[in-house]
Amino acid sequence: KSRGVKDILIACTDNLTGFSEAILASFPESEIQSCIIHQIRNSLKYVASKDQKTFMQDLKTVYQAPTKDKAELELDKLNNKWGVKYPVVIKSWQNNWHKLSTYFAYDEQIRRLIYTTNAVEGFHRQVRKITKTKGAFPNDMALLKLIYLAVENISKKWTSPLQNWALTAQQLHIKFGDRMRMDL
Repeated sequence: KSRGVKDILIACTDNLTGFSEAILASFPESEIQSCIIHQIRNSLKYVASKDQKTFMQDLKTVYQAPTKDKAELELDKLNNKWGVKYPVVIKSWQNNWHKLSTYFAYDEQIRRLIYTTNAVEGFHRQVRKITKTKGAFPNDMALLKLIYLAVENISKKWTSPLQNWALTAQQLHIKFGDRMRMDL
């Protein structure tokens, strides 16, 4: 906010403690969506390798459901099937459901944009790839210059617009009204 951000419509976070609260403190009208991919990865750490494939098939019916109601029914089925064996995993989905299910209020196009933080992580991975090969930097400015050049090179790949952005922008405008400005 201090750098000029006026509003955040939807924030996808990786469920770090306090991150959602910090966003809501500055932008109270924001919607928070926890990253589904992070939740899946964290869940699979606690599922035995012999069960992971079957568990994932059952879990997909939850997060790929067409509606929130259907997803909640599938989450109940998941609990019935796996809750005794993996109670911590199921409880994590249930406890975080309010942040994991935000994206169900949107259509498929918008869901793909907001259910994961992978785009940001991909950018960070590319910057890390360049900086990790250097043993040390003579000063902070040398590091900043290298990161600047990395960002310039990475941004050259951002040539194509988001698929169906015009339709997506209109849907966001309908949902958020004047908060999602459209210059016509």
